[in-house]
Order: sequence, then structure tokens, then C-alpha cells
Amino acid sequence: MRARTRTEAPELVVVGRFVDEEVVPHADAWDRDERIPGDVLARVGELGLWAPFLPPEAGGAGMDMVTLGRVHEEVGRGCSSLRSLLTVHTMVTATVQRWGDDEQRERWLPALAEGATLGAFCLTEPDFSGSDSTAAGTVAVAENGSWTLRGRKTWITGGQLAGLLLVFAGTATGMSAFLVPADHPGVRVTPVRNMLGTSASMLATIEFDDVRLEPDALVGPPGWAAGTVMTGALDLGRYSVACGSVGIIRGALAASAAYTSARSAGGGLLRDLPQIRAKISEMVTARDAARLLCEKAGRLKDAGDPATIMATWVAKYFASTAAAKAGADAVQIHGANGCGPDYPVARLYRDAKVMEIIEGSTQIQELTIADEAYREVAK
Repeated sequence: MRARTRTEAPELVVVGRFVDEEVVPHADAWDRDERIPGDVLARVGELGLWAPFLPPEAGGAGMDMVTLGRVHEEVGRGCSSLRSLLTVHTMVTATVQRWGDDEQRERWLPALAEGATLGAFCLTEPDFSGSDSTAAGTVAVAENGSWTLRGRKTWITGGQLAGLLLVFAGTATGMSAFLVPADHPGVRVTPVRNMLGTSASMLATIEFDDVRLEPDALVGPPGWAAGTVMTGALDLGRYSVACGSVGIIRGALAASAAYTSARSAGGGLLRDLPQIRAKISEMVTARDAARLLCEKAGRLKDAGDPATIMATWVAKYFASTAAAKAGADAVQIHGANGCGPDYPVARLYRDAKVMEIIEGSTQIQELTIADEAYREVAK
């Protein structure tokens, strides 16, 4: 494989080959070990996959959102934990690119683009529902021209290895966002173990014990982050999860088709049973429908159309629930083997369940999408 120049966009066929050869064979082991090896993360950087959406002058390849979604789909097909790291890194990097000032972009984007520094998104509070994005258990107090950050965040994907934390905190004028180096004095990282799914995404609880921040840590004006920084980052995260869910459906489909083509029952192959063929047909239809919804959301993002927010909600809702069903069906098709460690479908099933919870649970999505439907009728 020829070397990729820094601003050259990775081709999907190259990404697919990487997933087939360097991700799929090892994903179950990573899941058991609850970590992804550093050489794999470095390989992601070599392929230019950490932030290909950045413009070339910022170290990216100017990749459009539709193609970025396909990249995250491919990675999600192989390992949802690795795709989750891409998700949060995308959220942080895009935030710096869109909302950061010139000094913040100059300081952080080169390392974020290469993956030399990885980003983590710190919003969820341990004492509040994850969907309660207004919770302000973490606070930042302005003192003598600087800030003092206190509080705790949990379920932080990539928190064990991130070098840059995008932290949301309550301030006197409302929610604010801060860029906090993970090695800053007063930052304490505690790994979260034994997760149901995405076990290799190296989650952490992160505490901030009187962390002193200079004014340049603030992203935008104080009290300004709720409707701008947070909304934009969560929209990108939701989009990545939707696309990654398409990948899970593809993984479940491939595993089920291969298994039923080799396994016999009652004198014939499993693939010839009508119940099996019905489940395979449902997976194919779900894969194609979910991908179309993701592509619609991506096109609207590329066009700068605010309708992308709702399109992404719909894509994530459909894709995540379809992935959960595909994962469950894949385990059922595999029978007892589907519950054991020798086939990938148990991991796919557990990862798919996580997709129904993160970046807006299924129930929150049902409320949000229904609200939009009623607004459309009212017009």
C-alpha cells in the first residue's frame, strides 16, 4: 500500500481493507481486554481517519460528511469500540475547528488531525440522567481573570487515553465549554470497567479538583455553549453513532449469512429454512434503509441545512433500534454458539444495545421526533 500524504482523503476501499485485515480479526480480543492497542490507534492516524473532515490547511482532507459517515460505518462494522473513539474525537475536533479562536485552532488542530492528541467529550454527570444535558454538577468559577473548575464527569468514552477534554460546566451566566488538557494538575482519571458493550472504548470517570484554567481554555463567550457548542457536537456524535449502527447491522448480517451457509439442521443447511431467510431479509432491508437515512443527514450537513438536526435524530433512532434487532436475531440464529466467545455476534448484540442509549436514548428520540411531527402538523 502506498504511503498516504497528509491531506489525501482515505479511500473507502482502503478503510474497508483495514477493517477486514486489522480490526475484525482482533475485535473480540480487544473487547475482552477492554482496550485497543496503541499500534492500532497509530494505524488509524496513518490512514488519516481521526479527522479527515478538517480542511487541508488544518491537517485534514476536506472530506464531506456523507463520506465521513461511510468511514464510521466501515469501522463500526469491525469494532464499535474503535468507532466510538472516532466519534468523540470527531466531536472535540470539530468543536475546536468551528467554535475555537485562532489560537485554539493553531494549538490543538495539528495534533488532533494526526491523532497525536485524542479528544474526549465530557458532558454527562454521575448524579444526573445522561439525557439531562442541562445538569450543572460541574462548575467553573471566574477568579482573578482565570477559571477554577470543580466537579466530575462519567461514562467518558476514551477518557483513559485522551489528551484533550472538552468539558461542559455551569458558570454564572449559564453553561460554558472548556478545553482542558488531561494532564493538567487537578484532573484525575478513573477507568470504568466491565461495561455491557463497547468495552474496549476505554471509558473513564474524570474528576476536576480545583483545576486552574487560563482564559484561553474557554470556547466562545461564557454561558454560550448550550445552544452552540453542545448542540453541534452532539449532532455529530449522533450522526456517527447512526452510521456505526449501520456497520453493526452489516456485521450481524455477514456473520449470520456465513454461519447459516455452513451449519446444517434436519438434513439441510440452516440457510434454507424460511425463518432464517426472513431474518436475513430483514437485516438486508434494515441495512439499506438505515444507510439511506444516514446519507440524507450527511447531505444536509454538507449543504449547511439546519434540517440535518432532525434528519440525524431520525437516522440514529432507526439505525440504532434496527442494529439492536439485527444483533438479537444474529444471536438467535447462532443458538448456543451465539452466547459463547467463539463468534462475534454476542459482542455485536451488546454493542448494539449501547447504541440505543448513547447520544440520545431511544425514548428521548421518540419524544423529540414526535414533537417535530406535531410542529409540522401545526404549520
